[in-house]
Amino acid sequence: MPLTTQTGRTPTVCAALKHVLLGAGLFGMLSMTTLPAYAVTGTTDQPLSVEQFEQAAGQAEGRDQQRLSTLLEDSTALKAAVTKAEAQRDTLREMRKQLEVTASEQQAVLQTLDSEREAKQGDLGQVFEIARKHARETRESLAGNWLLVGGQAQLPDLGPRDEVPGRERLAALTADMSSIARESGRALRFKTALAGADGSIKPREIVRIGEQMAFSGDHLLAPLSEDKALDAESALKGLGLAGKTPAVVRDQLSAFNAGDSDRLNFDPTGGDVTQALARAPGLIERLKQGGAVGYVIVGLGVLGLIIAFIQLIRLALTRRAVQRQEASLATLRDDNPLGRVLQRFEGMRHDHEPEALEARLDEALLAEQPKLERGQALVKLLAAIAPLLGLLGTVTGMIGTFQSITVFGTGDPKLMAGGISQALVTTVLGLVTAVPLLFAQTGLSSLSKGLMGRLEGRASAKLADHLERRAPGLNADVGTNALHREAEHA
Repeated sequence: MPLTTQTGRTPTVCAALKHVLLGAGLFGMLSMTTLPAYAVTGTTDQPLSVEQFEQAAGQAEGRDQQRLSTLLEDSTALKAAVTKAEAQRDTLREMRKQLEVTASEQQAVLQTLDSEREAKQGDLGQVFEIARKHARETRESLAGNWLLVGGQAQLPDLGPRDEVPGRERLAALTADMSSIARESGRALRFKTALAGADGSIKPREIVRIGEQMAFSGDHLLAPLSEDKALDAESALKGLGLAGKTPAVVRDQLSAFNAGDSDRLNFDPTGGDVTQALARAPGLIERLKQGGAVGYVIVGLGVLGLIIAFIQLIRLALTRRAVQRQEASLATLRDDNPLGRVLQRFEGMRHDHEPEALEARLDEALLAEQPKLERGQALVKLLAAIAPLLGLLGTVTGMIGTFQSITVFGTGDPKLMAGGISQALVTTVLGLVTAVPLLFAQTGLSSLSKGLMGRLEGRASAKLADHLERRAPGLNADVGTNALHREAEHA
């Protein structure tokens, strides 16, 4: 090595090299604290990116390697660098000792001041600590409270932590607590800038009832934020109308503002019940939660009810026409099934056997039965399909819920609310649709069977009268058959 050939003292150079490395390490540690700040730009105004930091570190390492190579080639510069590094080390050690002594002295002074402050406070210090505790609890409990809106309520001023309390501070705390107590039993009306549901801000009249509620017109005010409404000024800035006020509360507020009522609803939970009522979805929102399956169920239910209603009107008109025909059997009309059946019987040849006449009469009755039972099969089918579609919506909703769990996990229940809502709403819609359709189908079936029984009875009586006039010997058989048919339809 060049260093060995110049000096010829390898151990001395090795020792010097160790000192150089020690000094270089010390300088490296001292310089690393300031390297990221100005290595590239020379200023701390802009933060460094990862690429810039790596570039600066590479440049600094290159400079250190170059300096180390220079020192190794020059023994005189090497010894000077070692001497300088040792001097700086001794200086830093001395500075640390002085700082430790200063810190100990200041700690002793601080303890002396604390002792003097506690001695000056005496019993008043304990009283003031209790007062500060209650004042702090009051400030925390009043965050986002309606007492901060309007009025003269003042939050307790705790003052500096190291303050020596006096009677003035205790009197101020007492006055603040008294103002809060007075405002809690006070109702006031005032005007201030208020944000509406559409985002428009304009002066509106506000009514505040103690700490229970606040409203403007027939709308409740949105709850104050506990993080932002920490004093009277911030509470006034955060006022806004609630996004939705329950209909019952709106009616009562309208009556109160009009002077027609002196009653108001108070929410003892601090607005939780009111918000729950406001968030309750309406009928249209419930239908939207059911999704496509819910719309199909509702559509089929409406279709079934329309068919049942039309058929009910037809059967009612038919029964009235049959009643008119029964009142005047001498004049047969074709606007009712009884008249058509009797007209067809009158047009038959009466020289046939009784069995043949009875079969023809049954044929005429069977021709009228589909007209009376029209639409009932479709209503019954829709009543059976509605619960099955509700089950289909339940299954598809649960599939969506499991997909949300697979992707997002179970940490946020709101992500699963859509699928669960669809599962429950479609089930309810299916049952709600099926029940009235079943009642409608049962009523239509009973009404049509009653009309058919009346037609068969009148037709059997007509056949019996004809056979009595034709052959008295056949009365017993024909009467027995007629009674048998009436018993079956009854």
